[in-house]
Amino acid sequence: MPANLRICLFAIALCLGAALPSAAADAAKPSIGQQLEGVLFWPQAERDAQFRRMYERFPSDRAARGTQVHALPTGKPLAVDGRDGAAWLADYMEQHHVAGVMVLQDGRVRLERYALGFGPTQRWISFSVAKSVTSVLLGIALQQGDIRSMDDRLGRYIPELRGSAYADVTVEQLLTMTSGVRWNEDYDDAKSDVAQMYLGACVDGEAHVLSYLKKLPRQWPAGTHWNYNTAETDLLGILVQRATHRSLAAYLSDTLWKPYGMASDAYWIKDECDGSDTGGSGLSATLGDYARLGQFMLDGGRIAGKPVIAKAWLAGATRQHAATDAPDRGYGFLWWTDTDGSYAAIGIFGQMVYVDPARKLVIAQVASWPAATSKELVAGRRAFVAAIKQAVDAERKP
Repeated sequence: MPANLRICLFAIALCLGAALPSAAADAAKPSIGQQLEGVLFWPQAERDAQFRRMYERFPSDRAARGTQVHALPTGKPLAVDGRDGAAWLADYMEQHHVAGVMVLQDGRVRLERYALGFGPTQRWISFSVAKSVTSVLLGIALQQGDIRSMDDRLGRYIPELRGSAYADVTVEQLLTMTSGVRWNEDYDDAKSDVAQMYLGACVDGEAHVLSYLKKLPRQWPAGTHWNYNTAETDLLGILVQRATHRSLAAYLSDTLWKPYGMASDAYWIKDECDGSDTGGSGLSATLGDYARLGQFMLDGGRIAGKPVIAKAWLAGATRQHAATDAPDRGYGFLWWTDTDGSYAAIGIFGQMVYVDPARKLVIAQVASWPAATSKELVAGRRAFVAAIKQAVDAERKP
């Protein structure tokens, strides 16, 4: 995981909709944002137990499933490196507090394991995996005509941004975090933007992210500089909701969850200022449905053989648009890209939906890592992915 994610640990929680109470009578009552900040400091046992219940602890909208379920038939069990696969996997999951892993190849389940008392019918919080889902919803909105073009200016859909540095930023520039608007995501600096953006009271029922971002100045020409900005993913969520006139959860249900055949309802945590769903985090779903999301991407964004995502989005979502601080990792449309053509949705504490087109492979993981992220934890996950890929490759040898 790129180093930028290390400095946005608080942002993942804050972007879910933080605000300090505006009335003196409420001063002692923690805001939703303050409670979500606390997630980062929960003891391990609480993370293990509560990451499956986040949508019950915080105000959330439901993304309803439909009546048909996209089947995930059982495939041949995957042998990993010729070792005792069960023991190897159990060791990996125990060391990294992994609650569930599922591996699909050609749409069939090659590997599925659960731990920590978690099971196939329970949901798990995704953290920044939700960013990639919000990006998918924008691609669908583009296909349906709710968003006219990737070159549209944000002010077209969010009038409050007119006259701000974001007014002429395009949809594509927002997707690639190349807005050029000044932003400091340094949590060692108490005066940084990400540390300040949710400290005020709610204003006129407007989402905190919108109130804060529209006041910022430009630092680089739009489209010329990549700068990781968690707040802009919430802004993307506002864009989708304004353009479609539906919450992210409702739009997800109508365009993907029901038509594709997700097996269970999903839930999306809401911003406490305006009630909108937060585009940067807060989605909870089952492990199987996260895997189905990866399969949907692997199949080219098609449902019943028909493309539901715009070609312009598909052409750019999973290819590198900007270099990051990791030499083997790029950034697409809120999807992390690898040099071998694979790509992933990644969230703190070990969440992942990994897609490898060359091997027709999907790997979904939910976890409660001992830390939000670290070089060691990321290395362990990458080694796990590499072992799965090596096992698939070994089967292809004569």
